[in-house]
Amino acid sequence: MRRRPDARPSAVRRPAGVLRPVAAVASACLLLAGCAADLPQPIPGATPAVPPPVLTIGQADGVLDAIGSAVTTSDAALSAVGLEARVSGPALASRTAEYAASTATAGAKGLTALQFDAQTLIVPTTQGWPRTQFVISEQPDDLTSPRLLVLQQASARSGYTLWGWARLLPGVEMPATATPEVGSTAVPLDSAELVVSPTDTVAHYADVLLNGDASAFVSQFVAPDSYRAGIAGGRAPFAAIASQTAGTFTETYAPVADQTFALSTADGGALVVAAMTTTSALTFSDASVVLPPELAAVSGGALAAGAELRNALNVTYADVVAFYVPPAASAAQIQVLGAEHIRTSVTGS
Repeated sequence: MRRRPDARPSAVRRPAGVLRPVAAVASACLLLAGCAADLPQPIPGATPAVPPPVLTIGQADGVLDAIGSAVTTSDAALSAVGLEARVSGPALASRTAEYAASTATAGAKGLTALQFDAQTLIVPTTQGWPRTQFVISEQPDDLTSPRLLVLQQASARSGYTLWGWARLLPGVEMPATATPEVGSTAVPLDSAELVVSPTDTVAHYADVLLNGDASAFVSQFVAPDSYRAGIAGGRAPFAAIASQTAGTFTETYAPVADQTFALSTADGGALVVAAMTTTSALTFSDASVVLPPELAAVSGGALAAGAELRNALNVTYADVVAFYVPPAASAAQIQVLGAEHIRTSVTGS
């Protein structure tokens, strides 16, 4: 809330001829100055050695309630209108695309289940903005894996939004983090205190997704990795169409600039969450491909359900991937903790 400037008292008019005893008052002050006691001086509070967490547990729960309420309302209407006040980044792109696909298939393509009750709060001590907080949710109602939610506050005057989520992979154990009363420090993206910096972790993993076991970085990551396996399996239908139509299929994985976030773990490592874009490009020439309704819906109306594509099909996915990166002195590998892979754009001809 803005502070109103202090109002100045209006000047008091004195009748003409009335003298102001300014000199007398000043003389009295000078005479008394030698025996007056020193005025007490304010003592500034001590600056804490470690900054406090930016939210209390109650405030963090309130943020989750507000975001959950907004998502529930939009889910019921299958509409993202107004959702940007509480959802941003890949989460907004993903939810918008899911609404379109669910509408086009009369609910056959459901929405990703989200739960906004927390089992673990990972609250930052970041004093500036933007601020990023991680939350491990309770298990959703559909009994799928808990989600790692990423919440962001862009500025001091803006509310927190759900930036993205990643479903925890089967069998994953989350590393220990500081309690929310203590708070977790932000880790620089170029940190040399980890086995691999957060920025390089994401870039190296994108190379592993592209090149598999032939990647120069594959040994940095714990295997097997069910997200990587799912990505590889998702290529099969595209590759089959390319083979049947004398076409080509390529896939690219690109970290999104300025969309990697890292908070410290109790052992000196880091939880790293990043956005990536996956693009699947298919060309064909000897046959046509009939577009299913859910792909047509995600095209934003550019392509109609049942349309026959005779040249190309391009599908873009929003990916959110979460990693545990050990401290530099550790011999451990980087572990993929969770991920989400949602189709957000479709074009073709």
